[in-house]
Amino acid sequence: MNPAAVQISPFWGNAIGVMIVLMLLVFIGIWVWAWGARHKPTFDRLSRLPMEDDELVPPHSQELRS
Repeated sequence: MNPAAVQISPFWGNAIGVMIVLMLLVFIGIWVWAWGARHKPTFDRLSRLPMEDDELVPPHSQELRS
């Protein structure tokens, strides 16, 4: 064993393990919430925004973008 290795107490080892599990559960919860069926209409509408952008730009400003 390396004499310079730091030993942590079992309490902190368990506390870190619990925190990792809690963070994983929060991540999975946010993922499930975001991919829920009730969010699909909003995401579909937001996904079309980049394509609708050209319709909102006046014709004379198209020349400036080129």
